[in-house]
Amino acid sequence: MKFLVDRCAGRRLAEWLRAAGHDVVESREMGADPGDEALLTLAVRERRVLVTMDKDFGDLVFARGAEHAGVIRLPDVPVARRILLISQVLADISGSDLERSIVTIGNNRIRVSRAP
Repeated sequence: MKFLVDRCAGRRLAEWLRAAGHDVVESREMGADPGDEALLTLAVRERRVLVTMDKDFGDLVFARGAEHAGVIRLPDVPVARRILLISQVLADISGSDLERSIVTIGNNRIRVSRAP
C-alpha cells in the first residue's frame, strides 16, 4: 500500500511501514509543514492513505467535503502503541476498503467511516 505519514505520526511509524514493504512518504521529508489541505491534496494526487494524529483531517473531509484517498487517525499514544494499532488496522481492513475510508482509532475501538 501507499502511505503519506504526517510528521505528528512519527518517523518510527514510517520506518516500520517501509520495513513491512509499503511505499511511504513522510511529510517531514518535504521541509516546512505544508499544511493540512496541501497534505490531503498530495495524498489524493498520489493515491496515498494519510496517517496522522491530527483531528483536522476529519473536519476537512466530512465538514468541507474534501477529497481523500483514505485517512487513518491515530490517538496520541507512544509510538510502539501506534505501530501496534496500525498493524491491527492493516490486518483487519482490506487495502481497497482503507483507501475509501476514514479510520479513527480511540478508546480501544477502531471506527471505519465512509466520507460522503
